[in-house]
Amino acid sequence: MPPLDRRVFLSAALTTGAAGGSAQTASGQPAPKEATHPVIHHALFWLKNPDSQEDRDRLIAGVQTLKGVEVVRQLYVGTPASTEKRDVVDNSYHVSEVMIFDSVEDQAAYQVHPIHQKFVKDCGHLWARVVVYDSATL
Repeated sequence: MPPLDRRVFLSAALTTGAAGGSAQTASGQPAPKEATHPVIHHALFWLKNPDSQEDRDRLIAGVQTLKGVEVVRQLYVGTPASTEKRDVVDNSYHVSEVMIFDSVEDQAAYQVHPIHQKFVKDCGHLWARVVVYDSATL
């Protein structure tokens, strides 16, 4: 039997009251859900073989597979834009991805999702460096 997905378990536990019952206000009404804020996940990749169009295309194709992770609300994949050269612009990377998640919990679920794990296994040999910036929106 496959391991139970953490989100499925938590959802079932809250639905059945196994997590201590549903929260209620003093009037007996359900308590409002705690607000969550979307998370922006931006990963920058530097290729081991920066002159290889094949490696770049393989990495981009691999990143595109991450659309299959159900908690990924939006996915943008790109390469450095031909914008003006300024001291504050770093365009030394080769491929970037920007993902939007509904919450920190969804971003955590993405990290252990089989599609993400397969991407790392299949494409990890292509990059020399990855930098990730995760931002909670306000």
